[in-house]
Amino acid sequence: MKVAVLSESPADEAAIRVFVDGLLREQTESCQRPRSPSGGKDAVFGSLPSVLTYVHYRTDADALCVVVDSDLSPVHDPSHEQPDKLNLKCRLCKLRSIVTTVQNALRPVPGRPAIKTAIGLAVPQIEAWYLAGRDPHVNEALWNQFLSAALPRYRREDLKVKVYGIDRPLLAQAIECARKEAERIVRDGHLPLLEKLFPVGFGAFASDVRAWRTQG
Repeated sequence: MKVAVLSESPADEAAIRVFVDGLLREQTESCQRPRSPSGGKDAVFGSLPSVLTYVHYRTDADALCVVVDSDLSPVHDPSHEQPDKLNLKCRLCKLRSIVTTVQNALRPVPGRPAIKTAIGLAVPQIEAWYLAGRDPHVNEALWNQFLSAALPRYRREDLKVKVYGIDRPLLAQAIECARKEAERIVRDGHLPLLEKLFPVGFGAFASDVRAWRTQG
């Protein structure tokens, strides 16, 4: 299976590939896609339509994964999935809306099925995922409590220091650390724990990836 990945940085994308292989229990192939001019969530949202279109028409990719951080935005809630309850302030809802709009406009390519997709929301950022099995106090439930009660939150810098050792790692260091943490999680059998700690954001992503096997 060939998989393209779109996220906020090459480090995030390296880790996401490891998670996908772990969820599928197979080694996937990388499929190149146009690089975004800059990183961050805005680049992901801005480039997603063109990336999905490119992957559909100009590659032989089977699937596209998209993951962004939630930061201080609303965490996805199952109620958002009810008719007329779409919340575009929720970044998972927004990504899903973009993907649906683009896919509905794409013409079928003879001889190949539609691109499969998997969309995730890292709460509050993807470094939290990397701490599964290392810090049980970093999870979606606590973050939701912080958001609703306006309690002191995890600082972005704190999570980065726990993962990378410093708050502003060089790109090469970030890629190496992110990949190693993802490999540890898969190797040590912590994917179920990751899904338990982050049932909405990672749970949605894992569910999408597993569904690929039943899709044409």
